[in-house]
Amino acid sequence: MRPPTQENQSLSSIFFDPELSPGARNAVKVCLRIKPNEKVTVITDEITREIAASIAHELDELGVRYRAFVLEEIAERPLQAMPREILSDLETSQVSIFAVQVQPDELKSRMQMTDVVNRKKIRHAHMVNINHRIMLEGMRADFHKVDAISKKVWEMATAARTLRAKTPAGTDLVADLNSSYRWLKTSGIISTDKWGNLPGGEVFTTPGEVNGTFVVDGVVGDYLCAKFGSLRDNPLTIRMKANRIKEVFCGNRELEDDFWQYTHTDENSDRVGELAIGTNIELKDVIGHILQDEKFPGVHIAFGNPYGEHTGAKWYSGTHIDVVGRKFDIWLDEHQIMRKGEFLISA
Repeated sequence: MRPPTQENQSLSSIFFDPELSPGARNAVKVCLRIKPNEKVTVITDEITREIAASIAHELDELGVRYRAFVLEEIAERPLQAMPREILSDLETSQVSIFAVQVQPDELKSRMQMTDVVNRKKIRHAHMVNINHRIMLEGMRADFHKVDAISKKVWEMATAARTLRAKTPAGTDLVADLNSSYRWLKTSGIISTDKWGNLPGGEVFTTPGEVNGTFVVDGVVGDYLCAKFGSLRDNPLTIRMKANRIKEVFCGNRELEDDFWQYTHTDENSDRVGELAIGTNIELKDVIGHILQDEKFPGVHIAFGNPYGEHTGAKWYSGTHIDVVGRKFDIWLDEHQIMRKGEFLISA
């Protein structure tokens, strides 16, 4: 066990709930597979410090050299840009962990971070808005099982030309798939090929074109998630044509207005940039938190940035917001792979 350095004392001296340890150990040893000779950058904030402390404890136990940053100690929030000190440290790391509660208009700073991650091929765990409940649920998943079903879904999706999705709430959409865009697997087992959210469990691409209706009776992403939580009792309906939002309506007018404004920030903010299938089969329901809920078995889509550096899409947006539903039926071409939220395929 390596003793904590002075710069990491702010995490190593914090008491944390021992119940956080299984999820933290999963992150360090299973998902990131950190080796004792590697260097790690840990980024957190005041609110998430306890969770970061549980992760730092696992790093200390492993004897790993790491540098920990608490955002409020070096920059004002909301972040206008990712602090240079952090970006410089990332340049010398093989692994990074971002466990932070995001604030409005901070997406640009996160993109600056992931630009370095992508360029340096860092194994990066993106734990945006991680909380105690997710550490005790999604982060305790058997990610080897999640990876196995994710591989099967990836194989089938890669060969498909269309995806259709329906739900009892009213979702009914068809996505034409572009064979020149890559499908990616982010199952919680993180590699240098693509940084991943933790908890993991999804397979995604940029669609060629999406038409139809998506009824969001799960959750919306980014900072709107914390503001509105679960939409089970007051869903948001989105109508799409030729891959663009044409109409949005909801009984909660504030949500309707906020979502419309977010998805009309720039010329591609209303464009479907991500089409994904959640594959974390150990999750039991949507909890009103996008970090975990987008991994819930079913389809979710995102408007805005298509992560073109990974999927191959040639367009860009400065925004990205996910929407999640429940109880999906899913077809890849004519083959049904899910009924009422349950996979009909096995690994």
